[in-house]
Formats: sequence, C-alpha cells, structure tokens
Amino acid sequence: MATEAHCAAPTVTSCGCAHLSGTTTPCSPPCSVGGGSYTVHPVGPFVWGGHYEGNTLIWRQRWVTQRGITECRDALAFPGDARQIVLLRQIVAAEQDAHVRVRLDPRAAFGVEPIRDLRLVGGRWTGRTGDLTLRWSGASQARVTADGALEIEIVVPHGCRHDLVLELTVGELGKPVVADEVWEATREAWVNTVPSFDGVVGAGDVGHSYAVLRGLTRPHGGMVAAVTTSLPERADQGRNYDYRYSWIRDQCYAGLAAASHGDDALLDNALEFVVGRVLEDRDALKPAYCVTGEPVPDERQLDLPGYPGGQQVVVGNKITNQFQLDSFGEILQLLAAGGRHHALEADHSRAARLLVDAVDRRWRERDAGIWELRPNWWTHSRLSCVAGLRAIAAVPGLGDTPRRAVRLADAILTETTRRCLDPRGYWRQTPDTAKVDAALLLPAVRGAVPADDPRTSATLAKVRETLSVDGFVYRYHHDSSRLGEVEGAFLLTGFFAALAELHQGNDTDAFRYFERNRSACGPPALLAEEYDVEQHQLRGNLPQAFVHALLVECAVRLTPCHRSA
Repeated sequence: MATEAHCAAPTVTSCGCAHLSGTTTPCSPPCSVGGGSYTVHPVGPFVWGGHYEGNTLIWRQRWVTQRGITECRDALAFPGDARQIVLLRQIVAAEQDAHVRVRLDPRAAFGVEPIRDLRLVGGRWTGRTGDLTLRWSGASQARVTADGALEIEIVVPHGCRHDLVLELTVGELGKPVVADEVWEATREAWVNTVPSFDGVVGAGDVGHSYAVLRGLTRPHGGMVAAVTTSLPERADQGRNYDYRYSWIRDQCYAGLAAASHGDDALLDNALEFVVGRVLEDRDALKPAYCVTGEPVPDERQLDLPGYPGGQQVVVGNKITNQFQLDSFGEILQLLAAGGRHHALEADHSRAARLLVDAVDRRWRERDAGIWELRPNWWTHSRLSCVAGLRAIAAVPGLGDTPRRAVRLADAILTETTRRCLDPRGYWRQTPDTAKVDAALLLPAVRGAVPADDPRTSATLAKVRETLSVDGFVYRYHHDSSRLGEVEGAFLLTGFFAALAELHQGNDTDAFRYFERNRSACGPPALLAEEYDVEQHQLRGNLPQAFVHALLVECAVRLTPCHRSA
C-alpha cells in the first residue's frame, strides 16, 4: 500500500496476485479458482500477531511458536514507482533460531497466468507472469514445485536476519535492488512524510491514519478510496464493490483533514488532483476517477469465488454516470482551506468560479447524494453546497465570486428549509420522508448554518435518538428494518457525530464517539467502512480512506490548541 497508487491501485488481489491494474492484460478469460500466493510463516504451530511500526506502513509480523518468537518485517518500497512493485520481507530471529517456510506462486490477471520462464541467474530467480517481469532475491536454494511455484525452508540463526526481495515490473528489470538500501530509504521516506502529531489526541492512531492516507495516494494524482475489492458489507447480500478508485468527496475529506493540522503535502496533492478534474469536466464532474484522472471502468464480475459471503469478485464501478451534487460543495470547502493556507493559484481561483457556476445551474436537479442512492432531492447535497459556498465566500482575491456565492447559498438554504425541514425542527433526508440522515450532521460543522441554529441542535438530537447505538452511528433507517439488520454502523458517520457534538460544545459526548469509532479496527489498526456492532466485526473494503481522514480531523479538532483553527 505504500507504493504510489496506479489506476486502480497496485495491489494484491483477492486471489493473492500482485497486479498492476490498468497496465496489465485484462483478466480474460476469467479464472474459476483464483490461485496465487506469497507466504512466509513458521514451521510448526504458531499464534499470529503484528503491528505497523510507528507512523509508517512497515508491517511487523510476530509469531509466537513453541520455540519462542519469530518476526518478519514487510513493506512496499517507498516512495514507490507506478510501474514497479518492490516488496520487502525481512525475517528476524530475535530470540532463537527462526525456522520458516516460504512459498512464492505469483499469478497475474486474477490467477489466470502462472509463472513461466523461471531461471536462476546469479543467485536470483527471474520469470514472468502475464506481462509482468519478476525477480526474487534471497531464496537461491528454493525448489520448483510440481505446480510451478517456488518453495524454500529457511533457518535464520539467533540474532540474525534474512532478506527476501520481490520485484514486479512492467517491462524489463533494471539493476537488482539492494535490500539494506531500500529498507533505509523506505524508513527515511516515512519519517519525512508523516508530520509530527505530538500533543494531538490519540497521536499514535492519528499518525498511522495519516500514513494510510499517504499510502493510498499517488503523488500528483488521486487517492484510492480503498485498496481492496469485493469485501462484502453484508454476507450474501450482493453488496460487494470495487473501491480502488479516487472519489472526489473522499479526496476532499483527506485534504481538509491535512489542512486541519496545518499540513500542506496532502492538501496540495488533493487540490492538484481535484482542480484538474474540475477544469476538465466542469459541471459534468464525475463522482470518481482513476487515480491518473481517467474515467472509472464499468463494473463487471469475474468468475472468482471471492471473499466468503461476498459472492463473485467485482472490478470496476457504476459510479461514472452518477451526478453527486455534494461533491461541488466539498471541493469549495477544499479550495477555501487552500486559501487559508496560502494564496490560491490561478487554476484554483478559476475552479472556484466554475464551481459556483455549476452549483447555480444544477442545485435544483435530483442527484445520487453522498450514499449513491436513487436520484432524489437529497438535503445533505444542498446543505453541503451551502457550506462550500459560504466557505469560498470568505476567501479574498476572487473578484465578485464571494458576493455571488453568498447570494446563492442564501437561496439554496431558503428553498431547502422550505422543502426539507421537518415540522419537529430537524433536517429530513429528503422532502418526501421524515427520516433523518447522519450525513446531515456535517454541513452545520462546515458552516452551512451556525452552531446555535435550532435546526442544527434538533438534527443532532434526532440522530442521537434514532441512529446512535452505544457510541456508533448508522447512516439512516432502511424502511422498517431494525438498525444493524441491513448494514453495519458507519464509522464515517460516527466521526461526523463526534465533530457535531464538539461543534455544540458537548466535549464529553464528542470524545465518546471519537474513542468508540477509532477503536473499531482489527489488529492492523485499519478501519473499514462499516462495523457490525453486535458481532464486533469490520464490514466492507479496507482501509477505507474517508474514515481514516475523519479520524485525523476529529483528533485534531478535539485537541484544545487546534479548536480555533
């Protein structure tokens, strides 16, 4: 994940195959089994554990065996290369001799292409899979198995380490990687990339989440929403999707999170990517793109069994043809944050004017909204635009744009209030339902209406009453189903609730939501989209970028010295 993202992200697919999507041959014909693996584990029984080294994406596996403890450090070389993956693995015999078994069986195109042209040259294995070339160092004594894989058992003496380096590239291999040099460069790059969060609430988790966001981001390109595909949100419900693309909204959330701490790197990267899409597509802006800026390919299913309960593996996404009005408001928020950090560049100012024009032309239309549902007059979409318009109106140097933005914000708020305010005082999800939506907590935090506006406090109270369970928050009620029956709690909306409580001056409740939702992670401390409150399990693809972004922003906002920022 630390490699630079490509369209979609360079990733290990569900069939275990390192796959540079967008550059390799399409997966045709689809495979029915999905083979492929690269495994390292102790010989004999063991208990698994591990953690990321502080503020990096260097994973330290830790196995407790009958002989003692064996460790293995794993990392993708960082900074990465869009055309090459370098996977580092370092077996560490910290307490006694380490006896491990290693198997390398790369299969490109989702398991279709087995390794071929295997050769041992100068103590390194080379070969091909699909149109990828590979080189494997540190396993010269490996044997070729009957199914074409490479296997080896390695004994590392007590106090020593052993490096395995796998290089996968499009095209021809260059000079062999030197393990020590790449490990040091990777460690230094992470140290220089992740800013210090000393003094920030939950600093360790915040630094880790920032590293995740950076690992999901291609320099001068987009940030993928997640590096996985087809992990089900609910078993056997057909709700498994491919999130290996860059959602405009998620990109804005990440930029705003970075801005809340005063960091320019992820903010500038988000601005560069998003502004490029605005200038290119204007009011035809798509909700998501490949990280290189191209349209997202249409959704299709592969003949792969996928994750248990997830049905078949899905690649691509149906998102391209949707209209999501709230994205316009989120980009205006991002541009305003950029304007608070430094003077907006000419392209940024032009994008701001184009977005105000786009909102003016399209705010009356039905859209798919933040949750990508059927077209409707979603309240959240309108209020997000109001917040974005008010934010950009405070940025100097935009000519008459601020005045137009204020007038437009007032007009949208007036009509939205007329159509979407429930008689009981809270914002309805749409004009034709009495349901509340947890997404409606965020626009007030962003400045659509003041904190002391009765519509703000009434909406928060309604979310607490109907959508909050033990510190977790569901998006909305699904018809007559009970909460948790159709989907899990959304960690994103849990962080929305934390920000909303803080916005209302309810510090204790804000901390409660923050702590509950940041704890909803597995051993790798990666957050998914949903959390099953009853079974205490993550649901859906991970790591989910917008959840990690909101964790960062919440932590910064909850830290007293940052509250006025």
